[in-house]
Amino acid sequence: MSAEHESIPPWYKQFWPWFLIGLLASSVTFSLVYLTLSIRYYDGSVGGDYYKRGLAINEQLAKQEHAQSLGLEAVMRADPRTGDIVVDLQGERRPERLHLALVFPTDSHRDRSLTLEHVRNGRYVGMIDEPLTYRWYLQLQPAEGRDAEWRLTGEARFPSDDEIALVPGL
Repeated sequence: MSAEHESIPPWYKQFWPWFLIGLLASSVTFSLVYLTLSIRYYDGSVGGDYYKRGLAINEQLAKQEHAQSLGLEAVMRADPRTGDIVVDLQGERRPERLHLALVFPTDSHRDRSLTLEHVRNGRYVGMIDEPLTYRWYLQLQPAEGRDAEWRLTGEARFPSDDEIALVPGL
């Protein structure tokens, strides 16, 4: 046979049409798999209680503004060896106890809370059971939970011998 009479094989016996069909079929298959997974394992990125969360944020901001209007500020020291926490509170209000929440930024299971007892002249003392390491957010208020009328906040990296400022709002 000469090159002129050589027959061209039909399309279904050639490589490129099947390659293109395979690309299209695989993209449809992966799309259906991802659609199925996203429907089955929907995480609800916007929770149904987003309105309540927004109200809670406004409530916390109001507590911080109230602390500012009272002229409240605090300085905290944490002894890394003994676990003693000392807070010196300045301002108009000095309750008998303060609640200190230590919030770990990435793992809520590591969050801690501590009750500080008033010793004298705005000084409050408490003790933490385990040494603190890494970065923490601090929240100081006169009562635990939502009942507090004011809140001071701060941020610290432990272990540290430095003073940590707790102010109304961060």
